[in-house]
Amino acid sequence: MNLALVNIGQLATCPPDNRQLDAGLISQAALVVIDGHVAWSGPESALPPEFADLTRHDCAGRLVIPGLVDCHTHLCFGGWRGDEFEMRLAGRSYQDIQAAGGGIASTVQSTRETPPPELKHKARAALDGMLALGVTTVECKSGYGLDFDNELKQLEIYADLESSHPVSLHATFLGAHIVPPEYAGDRESYIDLLCTRLLPEIARRGLARFCDAFVEKGAYSLDEARRILTRAGELGFALKLHADQLSDGGGA
Repeated sequence: MNLALVNIGQLATCPPDNRQLDAGLISQAALVVIDGHVAWSGPESALPPEFADLTRHDCAGRLVIPGLVDCHTHLCFGGWRGDEFEMRLAGRSYQDIQAAGGGIASTVQSTRETPPPELKHKARAALDGMLALGVTTVECKSGYGLDFDNELKQLEIYADLESSHPVSLHATFLGAHIVPPEYAGDRESYIDLLCTRLLPEIARRGLARFCDAFVEKGAYSLDEARRILTRAGELGFALKLHADQLSDGGGA
């Protein structure tokens, strides 16, 4: 793609050495794209003559910014939990809702029951909306399957969307979200499933770049998360952590 964006009201260049509040704004700007890469940017009055014959897109004085990055999403999931907002407003804690069968466990059940085409359609619709708002890169977590087949199901959907949607996806394996209900009395067996079957299979197939774990009351202890993330690191995953979201559990 070769294109010149002209009549930009303000162009945010976001130089890496600028202060956070300084977006490197250029007024009355132009930007040149050659073969999908930014080749030049600056005041439109200084647009080099070698770009004069490029196709031009009139931005009509709008603000032009780099693509936004959403670095923490749970993109693929079944069901919806809008009713829980009402519960929270009424004073119930996240832990109370989860203990009553809501929260993560509720979405796990819905995700397991939802067929892959429906999950993919829902995730694609979310990506379409995000792209319309300027989001071009998304980190997307699993963690709502919590068994061998359904964790892979989510990650396979991400792989398919990455190859077929304009938004760039970076998948994270979050099998250590909570301990699924069927393993409530045998946590060790579930952690063994993560470490000996799921992590090696995901690594072999290249389905996720990152591994995440949730250190929190009602989720995983420090020792459990350390075991899972150590194994993930050995397999080449970059590491993430949900920590100290609802209580001070020492995760950070």
